[in-house]
Amino acid sequence: MINITEQKLGAVMVLTPEGPLVTEDADRFKDRAINLYNRSLGRCVVDASKVAFVDSKGLETLVDINDHLQQSGQALKLCALNKTVREVLSLTELASTFEQYEDVTTAVRSFL
Repeated sequence: MINITEQKLGAVMVLTPEGPLVTEDADRFKDRAINLYNRSLGRCVVDASKVAFVDSKGLETLVDINDHLQQSGQALKLCALNKTVREVLSLTELASTFEQYEDVTTAVRSFL
């Protein structure tokens, strides 16, 4: 089971899933992420540094969260993606769907 933590950095909330983002945990992660985005007025980033890999349901979940955010003119901001997750996004041609940052600090500063 994926562990999900939240941390507030200034006015931005950082959501950090730990473990693979796979079918078993995808819906719980989606619900948690959308709830956090709603509570933080969209000032939220996903720190993916502890996500080892994503399966097709995990990818679908990220797209669903992004689609939800786009309804209010926002985008899903991912940071600290490992090589495996970056390759999956690239191979599935989803990389350009998300705002991506090297680290949490850079992602948080993108709101300034």
